[in-house]
Amino acid sequence: MTVTITMIGLILFIIGGFLLLIEAFRQGLFWGLACFFINPVCIIFTVCYWRVAKKPFLIQLSGFVLILIGMNLADTSAL
Repeated sequence: MTVTITMIGLILFIIGGFLLLIEAFRQGLFWGLACFFINPVCIIFTVCYWRVAKKPFLIQLSGFVLILIGMNLADTSAL
């Protein structure tokens, strides 16, 4: 169960990252390359282009939350 939750979270996190990268390339080649090679630029892109980056960001955030939940459940089941 915990592995399933963690894997679903990881898949959502990766999909959100790809969608964010696609939106960055839609805004311009510089944004796309910068987000691809310099990860903190994605945060700046998300703030500057919130209207287009909102959905990928929320998908990535929900994936991250599921990863944390899965890891927390795995940690508590080890006790």
